[in-house]
Amino acid sequence: MRRPTLLLLSGGLGLTVIVGLLFWNRPQQAARSPVPAVVTRAPEAVAALGQLEPAGDIRRLAAPVSGFGGTPRVAELLINEGDAVKAGQVLARFDNRLQIQADVAAVDARIRMLQAEIRLQRKEVDRYRLAASVGAAALVVLDDKRDELLRFQGQLQQARAERRKLDADLADSELRSPIEGLVLRIHTRAGERPGSDGVIEVGASQSMQALIEVYESDINRVELGQRVTLTSENGGFKQSLAGKVIGISPQVRQRQVLSTDPTGDADARIVEVRVTLDPASAERVRTLAGMKVIARFQPQ
Repeated sequence: MRRPTLLLLSGGLGLTVIVGLLFWNRPQQAARSPVPAVVTRAPEAVAALGQLEPAGDIRRLAAPVSGFGGTPRVAELLINEGDAVKAGQVLARFDNRLQIQADVAAVDARIRMLQAEIRLQRKEVDRYRLAASVGAAALVVLDDKRDELLRFQGQLQQARAERRKLDADLADSELRSPIEGLVLRIHTRAGERPGSDGVIEVGASQSMQALIEVYESDINRVELGQRVTLTSENGGFKQSLAGKVIGISPQVRQRQVLSTDPTGDADARIVEVRVTLDPASAERVRTLAGMKVIARFQPQ
């Protein structure tokens, strides 16, 4: 009886020692196991499509309204798209110019005739005043001569007013650029009557910017002052342009600048982001308004 009891006690003790060793070694092994490194991914740059445009004013120049309420046709275009123009430069002439010039010549002739009539009538008034003073002419005749003089003077004032109106019409018969800049688009060609789009669009191209259409899902990664790199989608200029974000539209709208990729989503919702170009970059593309570019916004 003593021997089996001793064996049972020694076996139980051994089992207890083995279990204790297992529990003792488990935290040590867990402590020795390597901790997996945390992999942090760099934020991805936002890429979007846009186009170049002048940073200054864009003026849409319209045709004058003729006396009959319509607009004259374009008779002559003196510029082409992409031309640099100065303030006051004549860009186009309208077909009513010849008629206005003829009217000006007729009014000028009438003014000269009235001026001659007035000079003669003044002599007549002076002569009849002298005759009436000595009783050689009736006062009623003198009054008639004075009335005739007033009538000629009134006609002269009316002719001069008509001449001033014709001067304004003659000035409107030529389309002049109100600003120094670049001809962006010609809406009306020679022989055509201008529509609601006007005749010509002129942009102040002393500095250039880009209007970028960023997908609404990416706009949260675009900030004011963020640096931007721009490349030409179709190879219109070499190397890349540099700029920074100066404006973010508060409105979500439908995409306007379409990619050459046929799989692109034409109905995508975008936010317009305005990027001003650095001076060196702006000078390189100052004559490329409207060119499509790919913008990459550098992560902040």
